[in-house]
Amino acid sequence: MNVDSLNWGDLTPEIFLAQYWQKKPLLIKQAFANFKDPISADELAGLAMEAEIQSRIVSTNSKDDWQVDHGPFEDFSQYGESNWTLLVQAVNNWSRPTHNLLAPFAFIPSWRIDDVMVSFSTPNGGVGAHLDQYDVFIIQGSGKRRWQVGAPDSSLESLLPHADLKQVSSFEAIIDEITEAGDLLYIPPNHPHKGLSIENSVNFSIGFQAPSSQELWSSFADKLIDNNLGEQRFSDPARTLCQTSFTITPDDKKQLKAFMLQQLEQEEFYEQFMGQYLTQGHHALEILVPVNDIDKDKLLDILSEPDISFMPVSGLKAAIINDVQLTLFLNGESFPLEKQTLALAQQLAQQKPLSTSKMKRLNTCLKNTQLLTDVLNKGYWYIE
Repeated sequence: MNVDSLNWGDLTPEIFLAQYWQKKPLLIKQAFANFKDPISADELAGLAMEAEIQSRIVSTNSKDDWQVDHGPFEDFSQYGESNWTLLVQAVNNWSRPTHNLLAPFAFIPSWRIDDVMVSFSTPNGGVGAHLDQYDVFIIQGSGKRRWQVGAPDSSLESLLPHADLKQVSSFEAIIDEITEAGDLLYIPPNHPHKGLSIENSVNFSIGFQAPSSQELWSSFADKLIDNNLGEQRFSDPARTLCQTSFTITPDDKKQLKAFMLQQLEQEEFYEQFMGQYLTQGHHALEILVPVNDIDKDKLLDILSEPDISFMPVSGLKAAIINDVQLTLFLNGESFPLEKQTLALAQQLAQQKPLSTSKMKRLNTCLKNTQLLTDVLNKGYWYIE
């Protein structure tokens, strides 16, 4: 199985973005030939036993009573052989093979991707009909599952069969198919969908980051406060005589709006905010901080070893902004760059393992040494 290769059939990434992305759902049969689960059901269950990893089990019974249990779990025997689903968030943060499932979707900027959720479902297992507020690609792993997907419908009723489970009423399906290993289902935001497992099955759901305007403004305000910015007061030295004291005039509104937007016009500050916000992980990472800091001399010793590999932490979010200030962002932290450090930063942002020989070619100056030792000492990259 070559997971890097997505068989689009008659489509291309360009056609997909133009005709389907955030517009309508799509099922591609055998998008991945000879697909094999990058993580087994037993390994997934092991992750669900860890306290720092978010997991839950959704189950139902013959009376359609729904139950949601949150991990960590110690035992799964109580759930029986059918009617339940285990869902584990951000499995790509703990499983490098699972993280590699993101490679075929590199036609979308990596900052848009949130995580890879993996679910194991027994026969008749599912979470019911529901809506998501974000895009999702679902790769069918082992087993079979029936997927139904509808179009946006404002008449759908919101249901709450359990305090931790949001569902919607029945909908008319525009996709109603059985998915098998290697099939790929794309579901845009606000499209009702329902997956029901036919047999023991595994699904890999690539969810996308879609911050709300409220979340962006709130986080931006927090950054202003953290940096002691935005403390200046509104002023209006050119004010003219008002006609009625109880009126907020169109000019008042315009001035206040411009006053509020002043901070957004500070491009360097705005870039720092966006880079940090969009690369901040929402789930725990397996940060690997070295026992002893790596300095220049230690790095040279490491580079003298022929069989060393430099590895990124799985699930690390990375981005580069090259506009006002050239900067590398890793896990919500910023690393200022210069022209001579850009090539190294680009390799770090791509998050592909680097050999000693490759790293030697990149470590061309003191600035590069400083950048590399910095990310190693923070545990974002490690030596294998």
